[in-house]
Amino acid sequence: MTINLKNKQEIISKFGKDKKDSGSIEVQIAMLTQKISELTEHLKTNAKDFQAKRGLLMMVGKRKRMLVYLKNKNLEQYRKIVKDLKIRG
Repeated sequence: MTINLKNKQEIISKFGKDKKDSGSIEVQIAMLTQKISELTEHLKTNAKDFQAKRGLLMMVGKRKRMLVYLKNKNLEQYRKIVKDLKIRG
């Protein structure tokens, strides 16, 4: 499950500071959210794909840790990204 280049550039331009900013925490959270949604769709049709399910759980855990880091670092940015991505914080 990979994000194609067009979607990646859209995410970077929306959440990054400039068009080459792919490493900031906000962009990383948005990319993980995109991957999680794609993998969730995959698991709806392939319920017995246990490796994908494990990968999904690992990605959700990683995103949660990143959100905790962002919450401790910058609360306003945390609230903004949770609202923009429509995820529970």
